[in-house]
Amino acid sequence: MLPLETVREFVLDRCPAGTPVSVPVADALGLVTASKIISAEAIPQFANTAMDGFAVRSADVVDAPCNLRVVETIAAGHAPQVTVGPGEASRIMTGATIPPGADAVVMVERTSLVIPSSTANPNRTAADGPASGDGTAEIVRVEVSVPPGNHVRPVGDDLHAGTVVFGVGTELTAGHLGVLCSLGMTEVEVFPRLRVGVLSTGDELVDDGSPLRPGQIRDSNRRTLLALAHRADVVPVDLGLSPDDPDEIEAAITTGVQTCDAIVTSGGVSMGDFDYVKAVLDRIGDMRWMQVAIKPAKPLAFGTVGDVPVFGLPGNPVSSMVSFELFARPGLRSMMGHPDPVRSPVTATAAEDLPRRSDGKTHFMRVLATPSDGGVEVRSAGGQGSHMLWAMAKANALAVVPDGDGVRAGGPVDVLLLD
Repeated sequence: MLPLETVREFVLDRCPAGTPVSVPVADALGLVTASKIISAEAIPQFANTAMDGFAVRSADVVDAPCNLRVVETIAAGHAPQVTVGPGEASRIMTGATIPPGADAVVMVERTSLVIPSSTANPNRTAADGPASGDGTAEIVRVEVSVPPGNHVRPVGDDLHAGTVVFGVGTELTAGHLGVLCSLGMTEVEVFPRLRVGVLSTGDELVDDGSPLRPGQIRDSNRRTLLALAHRADVVPVDLGLSPDDPDEIEAAITTGVQTCDAIVTSGGVSMGDFDYVKAVLDRIGDMRWMQVAIKPAKPLAFGTVGDVPVFGLPGNPVSSMVSFELFARPGLRSMMGHPDPVRSPVTATAAEDLPRRSDGKTHFMRVLATPSDGGVEVRSAGGQGSHMLWAMAKANALAVVPDGDGVRAGGPVDVLLLD
């Protein structure tokens, strides 16, 4: 049997990043930057207010409380038209431009109108001049003194022009896309999103909802692997269900190689007489058939057909999912430019015994991880057999239990958080 790290290194060495492409920002969620993103402008581009209130000269409110004449109302998206002079203020809404002459904002909650306009029009513009009713301008009473810059967002408060915003290898999340839009970018250079074909094989499998005949089981692997591929930010492609027929298996894989960037199969990769996937891939691809020192998911096939990577995963449902997590997901992430494609473990505390027997393998136990006292604790999600898909569905983590007798309650254990 081969060590996990040796096999994973073999896989990653053969899953290089693709050629960068430019895609619309709207389509870039989950993709990885292929070049530095440098801000071409400052954000914000103009000084603006962080609060609804009144733009004032801080020198005028040193001896607050005091009264100031309101000369203008400035809404977000509208340029100020009046310079704030001594003894004056401009009513201002959050995000609006600080008017010339003002250097601070007093939040509206610390003010009151002494002489409000009797005909105040909330829809008036700055060009209409100071609000008035009977010829008397509005007067605002400022209750507190404020320093220069109070509630003012200066130019470049978030980003200065020339700043390296995101480096190469940055996975773009919702926040990243928001920054790109704020910079006026409509496209971004990234490593391309993969199309990944998923194929199930086996005479025993059915997926049409019909009653099972003796010896048949329903195909759960294909739907599971398509979902895992989707969660890995690739485009899943359903290559269907193939019976144990070498010609049909070859046709399905050939179709996948022609239309996809990688192929994932389940079943037919062990050493039995009816493992036709192995026979087909040996004939049309450059494959390596491995026994990995892990449980579940010991058998793994990996190689290429042409230049398309093929991951041959075991047929047992849990083995298939664990194998995807340990080998296929890192390989696919490597092809999409992720600098750290392997999920990093965290140290958790075993809330109960996690027993096992020594067998020379690392066990990946299905566990439920929950927050506890600032850390994470885990307990078994149920049965640990490689056919027990229900326990895998309830799990949100894999406990990495090294060879030996297991982990005692209260002991530390590395876990891979899946959710």
